[in-house]
Amino acid sequence: MWWLIFWLSIGLSIAIAVLILRRRWITPWAEVEQLVRQIGRGERPPTFLLVGSRQAERVGVALEDTFIRQQELDRQLDQHVAGQKAIFAAMHDPLLVIDAQRHLVLFNRAAHELFSIDQSSLGAPLLDALRDPMIDEAVGKGLHEGKMSRREMFLGDRHWQVTSMPMQDDSGVATGAVVYFHDITELKRAEEMRRDFVASVSHELRTPLSILRGYIETLLHDPKTHNGQTADILRVMEKHSNRLQALIEDLLTLAKLESRTPELRLEKIDFEPFLSRMISEWEKKFREKNLNVALEVAADVPPISADEFRLEQLFANLLDNALKYSRRGGEVRLRAEKRDREVALSVSDNGIGISKEDLTRIFERFYRADKGRSREHGGTGLGLSIVKHIAQLHGGTVEAESEPGNGTTVRVMLPIQNDQAANNE
Repeated sequence: MWWLIFWLSIGLSIAIAVLILRRRWITPWAEVEQLVRQIGRGERPPTFLLVGSRQAERVGVALEDTFIRQQELDRQLDQHVAGQKAIFAAMHDPLLVIDAQRHLVLFNRAAHELFSIDQSSLGAPLLDALRDPMIDEAVGKGLHEGKMSRREMFLGDRHWQVTSMPMQDDSGVATGAVVYFHDITELKRAEEMRRDFVASVSHELRTPLSILRGYIETLLHDPKTHNGQTADILRVMEKHSNRLQALIEDLLTLAKLESRTPELRLEKIDFEPFLSRMISEWEKKFREKNLNVALEVAADVPPISADEFRLEQLFANLLDNALKYSRRGGEVRLRAEKRDREVALSVSDNGIGISKEDLTRIFERFYRADKGRSREHGGTGLGLSIVKHIAQLHGGTVEAESEPGNGTTVRVMLPIQNDQAANNE
């Protein structure tokens, strides 16, 4: 009996020892393994409390601290990625990021639209993704030299400045590059317009100045020129000096109209008396060419707020063109009518007309549909450009209709202010 009790006590002691061992060492580590798996999946465990030894409790506390730190790092990373995506999405110019092997890592929406690339292009070689050897060459050169490279390219129908900026780690080893595409089409166009403008001004000034200089030298070297010849020379000199003066005045007018803060002195303009006064001022010139002038102002045309002086300049240029290119005995018609929220002001003639090819360009500076006849009539080539700028300053637009041999109509559309439109509906 005693031996039975002895062995039972030994068995019970072993069972208690095993139970204590399991509770203190085996069970906690199984729970630790489960906690680690949950943390790895990004799940928050119901509790980090591990029942068992102090070591297990410390492991639970450490895992909780690790989980909190991981959550904070994930939050910061998400904020960083979200900020990066927001910056990329907000950029209007295309942007690419490549790695050291010239594989595509990242791109924004503008790059997607320009190169027709999508998420399947990520990880692909830059040449395969973009199919443009010039871009690949420019980026490769920048990576090889380890410095920024810049090149101008023509992609699609636009001019682009392509800048490749290498990225390096702390040891100076290239890790990739940022490739930025800046659209310089408008800049190129502005440069071309500036060159054309300078060339046109130089050409327009050279002709009358050469003529004036030639006649001045004639008078200086031959002071005994016959009186009749002297009178002819002086008339030619007067004609070309007037042309120079008109050109300078038109250039100054354009400069004021194109300035950042052009002054407009707005006042109420009633078109019936305004256009009648313009016709009266030009009556003598029209009579000299035996031109009939007609005026049509619709009854529903409201007064508008405009700069009267600028409108006088606008109609002076339109009437001058109509006068120059109308046939003797023809007709010039001025018309004002209401179209929705605008007043349409037009000057029409039944003169030589303009070809379809020239019609789209007649509002450009120095553009002449018939260069020889324009200079013969003393035009500067700036009149319709001034008309366009005055209309735009008033928030309006210009348009032209013409057919060779059947005359031309130039129309200016000026907006009616909201309060005026409401009163006339």
